[in-house]
Amino acid sequence: MPSASDTAVRLSTNAVDSLPAGGLAAKLQGAHAQGRPLRIKLGIDPTAPDIHLGHAVVLRKLSEFQDAGHRVVLIVGDYTARVGDPSGRSTLRPILSEREIDANAATFQEQALKILDPSPELLEVRRNSEWLDMPMADLLALVRTTTLAQLLERDDFARRWSASEPISILELLYPLLQGYDSVAVRSDLELGGTDQKFNLLLGRDVQRAYGQPEQAILTMPILVGTDGKQKMSKSLGNQIGITDTPQEMYGKTMSIPDEAIGEYYRLLLGREPDDGLSPRDAKHALARALVAWLHSEAEAEEAERHFERVIIEGAPPEEIAEARFSAEDGALHLPGLMEQEFGISRSEARRLIDQGGVVLGDSQLAPGEHDVATERAEGRVLKVGKRRYRRLRAG
Repeated sequence: MPSASDTAVRLSTNAVDSLPAGGLAAKLQGAHAQGRPLRIKLGIDPTAPDIHLGHAVVLRKLSEFQDAGHRVVLIVGDYTARVGDPSGRSTLRPILSEREIDANAATFQEQALKILDPSPELLEVRRNSEWLDMPMADLLALVRTTTLAQLLERDDFARRWSASEPISILELLYPLLQGYDSVAVRSDLELGGTDQKFNLLLGRDVQRAYGQPEQAILTMPILVGTDGKQKMSKSLGNQIGITDTPQEMYGKTMSIPDEAIGEYYRLLLGREPDDGLSPRDAKHALARALVAWLHSEAEAEEAERHFERVIIEGAPPEEIAEARFSAEDGALHLPGLMEQEFGISRSEARRLIDQGGVVLGDSQLAPGEHDVATERAEGRVLKVGKRRYRRLRAG
């Protein structure tokens, strides 16, 4: 049987921080002596409805702990989402409505289970509204655990303070509320991205103030998006969603810069690219592996065939979905249809048309050609960019 130290080394592979030094090994040894699994905490606020591969980095690491027999405590931050995590922000985050938060939370939980094992002994899903909707006396007890000086040590708070930019009391509460999550679920170990390091460490302080053993922490690298420069984010448009279609996932993966290939392999597949592969072949292998992981082997093979046919050869897909539009006005407003069918904004749709990125039938649309006659659209194939196709049908 491997020692606690050896297991800690294996489970912390690719982590940026494992704190305190020797903490994970000590937690593993203590849990083994008590005959119980570790309680591994991850808290994510449902501020967006979809999970992308950036989230999958931490989720994959959690699944490794599940494989080792430990229990993941997934905290859906439906209460902290009302506050808004200020990590990495220089401005206040917009506050979502309760309806938006609830809808995002349900979607997030469903998508996380594409990666995590849902077995009850390996996964516990909680919402932090269970304990954070607390009486004022309890909130005052929580805020007494931390000083303003401690909170202002956060890089984002420190930058805004020095620049005389506003910091709301609500934002200052966020790290404390997240720290109390660790108390509520008696966390042994908390995982997060490197941008969460301050919050994770503060959780240790809050646990200590409540007389609990302090959690160890692991921070994971932040995955760059398909632009190869900034962190993966839906707001930046550089994300690969874990529920993207196999064809979309394959195509987006093929667009990542060559210099990012190794990072994607290490953080998402847990290995290096095969020796001797060209960057192009390494990306094909990566795209196949990601689609097989999040969809299936058969869909990965089909996505590769689609990519070769549509992107490399420039031929239309073998099967093209239909898009219905109203013929009542005698014209089709293409930006509206593109928003409906492909989820892109109307302004982005107009930009694509104006830049020559949209083809109707055999003709490239001219700049400003945002509306086309019904008879011209009927039965034609609309091609948007390199990968998006719809056959237009009136009615």
